[in-house]
Amino acid sequence: MAKATAAQSGNAIREQLARALAWHDAHVNLDGAVKGLPPALRGRRPRGSPHSIWELVEHIRLAQQDMIDFALHADYEAPSWPQDYWPSTPEPRSAAAWTASLAACRRDARKLQRIARDHTRPLDAPIPHGTGQTYLREFLLAIDHTAYHVGQIVALRHQLGAWPKG
Repeated sequence: MAKATAAQSGNAIREQLARALAWHDAHVNLDGAVKGLPPALRGRRPRGSPHSIWELVEHIRLAQQDMIDFALHADYEAPSWPQDYWPSTPEPRSAAAWTASLAACRRDARKLQRIARDHTRPLDAPIPHGTGQTYLREFLLAIDHTAYHVGQIVALRHQLGAWPKG
């Protein structure tokens, strides 16, 4: 009976992680943060801001991909900080680049959810090629990192006068 309870608890924790990786329960998610954003504002940096909305979206994508690569690939090599974690320009090259970045963020979020639900990777197990990091740590890092930058996107939209009323 205790094993069933522990397994049920483990499933519940995994499901909570997967839900949190969808980034929509407690606050706006990435899609909500960029919904209806005029294309002309994607690359604009408001006065005093070091980043545009494009830079934040692309940074989320790059960092999320790095977290997945680290968690899954024994031959992982860390990208160079900060240049490999940020786009080289404040604006997307095209509307297609914007759309592709958002699609990759969604795809990678679903991949993180699948990994979180994968019972072959114990949440508290160190990632074999890491230096003590666990799978749980990577999920929590992805949740925290994305939520932080989505909050920045919302703040930038307010600064730009482009946050929906109400």
